[in-house]
Amino acid sequence: MSVANLKTILTLSTAAAALVGAAPSWAQTIASTGAASDVAAEAALADAAEVDQVVVTARRREENAQDVPIALTVFGGEALEAAGAYNVQQITQLAPSLQFGSFNPRNTTVNIRGLGNNVGLANDGLEVGVGFYIDGVYYSRPAAATFDLTDIERVEILRGPQGTLFGKNTTAGALNIITRAPTFETEAQLELTAGNKGFFQTKGSLSGPLGETLAGRVSFATTYRDGLVHNVVNGRDYNNQQSLALRGQLLWKPSDAFHLRLAADYNKQDTDCCVLVFAGVAPTLKPAAAQFAALAAGLGYSPASRNPFDRRTDINDKAQANQELGGVSATAEWDLGGATVTGIASWRFWNWDPANDADFTRLSIIERSENADEQEQATLELRVASNGERTIDYVAGVYAYWQDIDARLTSVFGRNSTYWLLSPALPGALTDGYRSDGTAASTTKSYAAFGQLTWHATDQLSITPGLRYTYEDKDARFRSTVSGGLATTNPTLLAYKLALARPQAYTAELSDGSLSGQINVSYKLTPDALVYVNWARGYKSGGINLGGLPVDAAGNPIPDSAVIEPEKTTAWELGLKSQLFDRRVTFNVAVFRTDTDDYQANIVDSAGGTLKQFLANVEQVRSQGVELDAQLARIGGFSGYLSAAYTDAEYVSYRNGPCPIEKIGSATAACDLSGEALPGVSKWAATLGADYERALSLGGIEGEGYLAGEVSYRSNPASLSAYTEVGDLTLVNLRAGFRAAKGWELFVWSKNLLDEEYFQYLSAQTGNSGALYGAPGDPRTVGVTFRARY
Repeated sequence: MSVANLKTILTLSTAAAALVGAAPSWAQTIASTGAASDVAAEAALADAAEVDQVVVTARRREENAQDVPIALTVFGGEALEAAGAYNVQQITQLAPSLQFGSFNPRNTTVNIRGLGNNVGLANDGLEVGVGFYIDGVYYSRPAAATFDLTDIERVEILRGPQGTLFGKNTTAGALNIITRAPTFETEAQLELTAGNKGFFQTKGSLSGPLGETLAGRVSFATTYRDGLVHNVVNGRDYNNQQSLALRGQLLWKPSDAFHLRLAADYNKQDTDCCVLVFAGVAPTLKPAAAQFAALAAGLGYSPASRNPFDRRTDINDKAQANQELGGVSATAEWDLGGATVTGIASWRFWNWDPANDADFTRLSIIERSENADEQEQATLELRVASNGERTIDYVAGVYAYWQDIDARLTSVFGRNSTYWLLSPALPGALTDGYRSDGTAASTTKSYAAFGQLTWHATDQLSITPGLRYTYEDKDARFRSTVSGGLATTNPTLLAYKLALARPQAYTAELSDGSLSGQINVSYKLTPDALVYVNWARGYKSGGINLGGLPVDAAGNPIPDSAVIEPEKTTAWELGLKSQLFDRRVTFNVAVFRTDTDDYQANIVDSAGGTLKQFLANVEQVRSQGVELDAQLARIGGFSGYLSAAYTDAEYVSYRNGPCPIEKIGSATAACDLSGEALPGVSKWAATLGADYERALSLGGIEGEGYLAGEVSYRSNPASLSAYTEVGDLTLVNLRAGFRAAKGWELFVWSKNLLDEEYFQYLSAQTGNSGALYGAPGDPRTVGVTFRARY
């Protein structure tokens, strides 16, 4: 490292130190004089630590993350606790390649490198593209990513197709979360946090021996926060937080060669959520009389506020986003000497109980639009992995997965629905009280065999091929009925009612098998520098529409649209992993390209009176870009990191896609989106983090003081419409505190320190009047956290 580079580091260290206490004298001297001898620089670096060596299990064996020849990001549990990141949405501020979007828990998307699932409403018949695993158990519903993460040891974010090592096949990547295991030494932790907006959070865990061969661990977390959106109609606040997470574990270890880990968890959220606020008006191709300004004037309506960051709503019906998630699992590992056999069995459930005022106004347009779910799943995995290092290392396994979903779909139209959604010239009673009630059910059975081996051809060269075969069987049933509204036999009036909602009934099934795999070649340039190239083929089985079928010009359902084609992904990655300057700097970079054929998307038709949704295939999608991760070890009390990503994701071929709001009239229209950017993806994203710590004594209590923070940036995410773009976003988080040598810690913090105004979600109102509604991001929050460990 050059003296100039060292000077830069020490200057930053001095600036940070000024906020905590006086900088070390040697740092002040170097920074102020503008010059330093090589001897002084070497002396300063001699006191520097190495970057921590992180152990991961991304390849189903414990390895140094720098020795794993794939792109992955790892966050330790303590690092997440320090940053106050207690859910996946907050982790995205630390991981530029990870995208998270959520209108409500059911309608949640988790994408990596812009791929996974398209942003928008969910469909129960569509599988996720990014796998979500906790302790080796696959969680199939994306709503699981909205719950608080508790008692976490580490989070691994893997990019690209995963299948030759993981139970469930995924095409875009995986979040592999590992919780802290029971210990045979007693340990305890308690954390209390209070902040503005009524924020209060508690976390705790207790672990220890229950006998010579038995240990247990229990953990909990609760989170409360006041609602951030005020209803001027009833005086209530919406979009609050109220969650509970419980987890219990038992570890039986009769010998060093065998252990059995049993776990049970229960998670619950009861929230008055998720209310969007008025965010403006976009032009449409509808007649002027059918656009927002004229419609609102005709009813004497004005939004609660025309400034969305006033956070005001005027909904006149119930809004809730209640859900429960839980299950049990058993993980057994048996060390046979040359190999370890692992078995994982699990059963899980998810219950989703929503309520929505779908027009987001005090008008009675759509009083309810809900999709309640009850989901169960069971998994069984058995694998064997070689131990130690040998000429050929291997992992092989079999996997079985079962899922059952039962859904209830309800839409209820109010007294203003005919006027707003159809025509002011029609009888107002035509659709007053008109409703659609439906049920949807599906069963998925999936079986797979997978394997991967690594041939260490030389001490430097390793070749890793992998294969997977998956067979899946799915069947589904859908039925909806309509009732209410004006009783009439007039065919024209009946056609108008059916334009809002029509009865449908159908069954569908599919069975398919697929072969996927990967090959990886890596070469160690030096003991601390690794280059690799990876090719992977991913496969996601076909989907079944569980929200109703699209109809033809005559209003008849299109039966061929019940099942959509499997998704096929080809991914290339070229990367470098290195540690420089005696392992004081970690520098990793990856260049990638992913091409997906028959990309599975959930299409929303907003031209009619309701948001009709259905699954369809996009002919081809491409994502390419560059990712960089750098970390600086602690030097003179200062450490830092930088993560950045450039992602160019687009529809290569999408000739029959949904149109932007400004190109939609009174009837459904299709647009050629070929060459357009994928919605929700930022081309540029980066996070810069730093912290400074130094020994400190407060009132005779020895410890260390610290100052830390992150700056995260995402460029304007792509959008189908210029009117639903949310703009660039820069968020700053900061914290300062004291960590006592006796095991307790107290710090103050602020998230969104600069009080940036931004949208998490922005879309057109049902019926395409041109009105836009959005979910403002959290304003500046401040608080204090006390944490004690034993």
